[in-house]
Amino acid sequence: QVQLVESGGGLVQAGGSLRLSCVASGRTFSSYTMGWFRQAPGKERQFVSGISRSGGRTDYADSVKGRFTISRDNAKNAVYLQMNSLKPEDTAVYSCAATRLINPEVDLTSQDYNYWGQGTQVTVSS
Repeated sequence: QVQLVESGGGLVQAGGSLRLSCVASGRTFSSYTMGWFRQAPGKERQFVSGISRSGGRTDYADSVKGRFTISRDNAKNAVYLQMNSLKPEDTAVYSCAATRLINPEVDLTSQDYNYWGQGTQVTVSS
């Protein structure tokens, strides 16, 4: 069992930046593949970015490539999402997710996660 707590969301103007953080409980953080997802009102949850257990591999949704960067610090039980050049269409609730299932470790775009945070709101004004 792992508990995830996100922070760092807020209101920002288009073109601005935010850094989201997600801290996990427990002592086996390095055994979890981690991901960031987002959900806008009236829309389905969307994969944003994933990072392998070691942090050596990352992947991104096409819509955020070149603007967002995922990273993790296994010593701090934390995963981060640096978001630059934000656009109004990035507005959503952002959630981090964790899993030990093999599918997301193999395919980082997989949504096959079993632990989710409560989410943090990101609002980008035009």
